[in-house]
Amino acid sequence: MIARLEAGLEDPLDFQRYRLENGIYGIRGASDRHMVRVKLPFGRVTPEQLEALAEAADRFTPHRKAHLTTRQAVQLHHVQRRDLPELLRHLARAGLTTREACGNTVRNVTACPYAGIAPDEPFDVTPYAEATFRYFLRHPVAQNLPRKFKIAFEGCRTDHARVAIHDIGAVAVRDAEGRPGFRIHVGGGLGAAPRAAVLLEPFTPAEDLIPTIEAVLRVFDRHGNRKVRTQARLKFLVKQWGADALREAVLAERRVVKATRSGRALTAQPTLEEEGPPELEPLPAVGAVPPGFAEWAATNVVPQRQAGWATVIVRCPLGDVTSDQLRALARIARRYNGGRVRSAITQNLLLRWVPEAALPQVYAALHAAGLAAAGGHTLADVTRCPGADTCNLAITRSRGLAQALQGLLETELRAHPALKDLTLKISGCPNSCGQHHIADIGFYGAARTVDGREVPHYVLLLGGGTTLEGARFGKPVARIPARRVPEAVRAVLERYLAERQEGEGFTAFVDRVGPASFKPLLEPFTQVPPYAEAPEFYTDLGGEGAFRVQVGEGECGV
Repeated sequence: MIARLEAGLEDPLDFQRYRLENGIYGIRGASDRHMVRVKLPFGRVTPEQLEALAEAADRFTPHRKAHLTTRQAVQLHHVQRRDLPELLRHLARAGLTTREACGNTVRNVTACPYAGIAPDEPFDVTPYAEATFRYFLRHPVAQNLPRKFKIAFEGCRTDHARVAIHDIGAVAVRDAEGRPGFRIHVGGGLGAAPRAAVLLEPFTPAEDLIPTIEAVLRVFDRHGNRKVRTQARLKFLVKQWGADALREAVLAERRVVKATRSGRALTAQPTLEEEGPPELEPLPAVGAVPPGFAEWAATNVVPQRQAGWATVIVRCPLGDVTSDQLRALARIARRYNGGRVRSAITQNLLLRWVPEAALPQVYAALHAAGLAAAGGHTLADVTRCPGADTCNLAITRSRGLAQALQGLLETELRAHPALKDLTLKISGCPNSCGQHHIADIGFYGAARTVDGREVPHYVLLLGGGTTLEGARFGKPVARIPARRVPEAVRAVLERYLAERQEGEGFTAFVDRVGPASFKPLLEPFTQVPPYAEAPEFYTDLGGEGAFRVQVGEGECGV
């Protein structure tokens, strides 16, 4: 296809669709460089695959690093077009695929990273997530949908997978007789018009899981809006029809699916739950444990339901991890937890099944690799999309803002226990790849013109979040110049600390005082000084030179 394109024998639009179906995006400002999205189904990745990703980063990317996404995938940026065939072969040899990681397809199937080890789950959703991924990969029904389609599985009582913002969210439940099944939610999504999923049915027997998903896909394929791209997601069909009409159509179609099965297995066969690794070699002497172990253990170590074992959150600031760090993680996983690694939608990696006795050694090894940052899954652990560094649709460089906030969140405010569990998420545009709508504090990129010059801004939203029952989306309260965002965040958090009631969480506080009550507080931070006084306001965080809005053609739904 590349040879035909470069010889002028292939329509560029046909090639674009072809590469998107194979997980290859365009890169901002470059026609012959690409972003390659590698699926990690339900987040699982082996040491061998970590090493394959490290080699890919070394051989095919200029910065020798990979980016972890909010959907448990890995992105490789600035890959030369001529290198794509060899890169895809290299990934395939490690059991990795990019197929249908982009385009109007079933995207990567995600799942709670604590599945199988959480103390409060009815059962492990991992086998069902894996069966779903395998069944719909390359399935004919999923090759030309009206728009992309996202599926998530959750077993915990805490919504780690964010089921309400997916086209299908499956929550593990058992019926009165103890049979495993799922509470199925449909039609959720973020983007510029966020919408929470609605309940399809309270209990779908496990054997009906895949027929139900296929029925939803068939209804979406048949009735989704193919004329207006901005109205093409399943959430708009739910809005147009209503939950009752969609439910009736899906359940009717499920009967057809089950009656006309085409020979492919329609049931998700549960496999044995993941077990601990075989007996490890004697632990090496660690000597003096590097400084910071106690703080790291308090935030980055999660006890498993299996006594004596723990899961370690490997925090990857800004979602980036270098090739050397990937190799180090592979070595650590082989040595200490039998290679049991998962990615999380928080853009981190989790080492599961670590013997509690080995935590000092694991910390020392992570420390040596530059991966022992404390604050995993706390306010300091900022989520961000790639932004204008690579994305055609982005307005601002979300990576630069995330970096600017690190100092504030990791030093000045990290000591306050009331702030620990808050979330902060950043997107470079309104499309919410950074999931800003469902953060306690969310930002998306915007711009204003001041005295004839463009100034990078962020819209601040407050009070978002999800539960297993639904989602609430943050309310916009101010448009703030990028340079003043850290000050604005400090003001918001200091007000919360000063005015909150005993035991009052941030969302409850925002509800009580009202999002609009923050506008007077934030008004001073919305001002932009003249260029002659502060030229830095007219340059984006993480950028060089004068800021200019350069929004190109998006490829998410091509």
